[in-house]
Amino acid sequence: MSPLTTTLVTGGAGFIGSNFVRHLLKHDPLRRVVVLDALTYAGNRVTLADVADHPRFAFVHGDITDGPLVDGVFVAGPFGEGIDEVVHFAAESHVDRSIDGPAVFIHTNVIGTQVLLDAAKKHGVRRFVQIGTDEVYGHLGNDDPPFTERTPVDPRSPYSASKTAADQLALAYHRTYKLPVVVTRCSNNYGPYQFPEKLIPVMILKAYTNQPMPVYGNGLNIRDWIHVEDHCAAVLAVLQRAPAGRVYNIGGNSERTNLWIVKRILEILGKPASLITFVQDRPGHDWRYAIDATRMKDELDWEPTRRLDDGLAETVEWYIDHGRAWVDAVSS
Repeated sequence: MSPLTTTLVTGGAGFIGSNFVRHLLKHDPLRRVVVLDALTYAGNRVTLADVADHPRFAFVHGDITDGPLVDGVFVAGPFGEGIDEVVHFAAESHVDRSIDGPAVFIHTNVIGTQVLLDAAKKHGVRRFVQIGTDEVYGHLGNDDPPFTERTPVDPRSPYSASKTAADQLALAYHRTYKLPVVVTRCSNNYGPYQFPEKLIPVMILKAYTNQPMPVYGNGLNIRDWIHVEDHCAAVLAVLQRAPAGRVYNIGGNSERTNLWIVKRILEILGKPASLITFVQDRPGHDWRYAIDATRMKDELDWEPTRRLDDGLAETVEWYIDHGRAWVDAVSS
């Protein structure tokens, strides 16, 4: 048996998953990483090109809802040994798409999670980290306290409802079968390799090319922003040290309105505010998200390290200097 731990990262060709793969390979030399990804529109092998030849990395093209394929990965996998741990990022994640077509969100986010949980239970994995979202809590008013792990779930879109179901299913497997599950719920991520349908990459690319920048409603909806590297460090802390059966909120302590984000991008690029175009708000648009990550700090000694101003400037630079070729590659 190899002395290395083999960690399965589902959705590892996507935005947060690919950044976590790099983080894991860099910061934990005793782990091998197997990525399982269906390579839908938001996942692409080019996102993992820089680690494709790494000796502790392997890729499997497949759907998490495909039970026989998933079972085969757990039995042996590309390294010839079983899977020790799972970090489950794979999910349909765009709220607008869930409003237009909920069925695929239920299929991937709920059924796919159940398939993975069954395989993890069958093969005795040592840890299953279910990557969730703060959207399961619903939304807040301007004066409400931030979400804690004790906040009741109250999803308001098909996407957040599917993620709520997946979280609850994972926790039920812990309670029923003693599967060593931990659930994380993170605020809005930003950083390199984010597919260009999300707010920040959309606005960067439109501002750079002097196109109108569509902002929902009045732009005053509030999100707590966290750099993807801080999120990855938090997930690794959970993977290494968190007790089973716990839920951990992960946040960036950086609440900003969507309009603030858009205006800051314009400032960084030296573009005029006249590019901003207000458009009809989307159905069920949550007003405010805010995360209390005290449990992460107290129990796992984790805090975010990136200031939003600095991280946003770095992200703009990445998309302009490197990201446009990557966007062309993943969008073709």
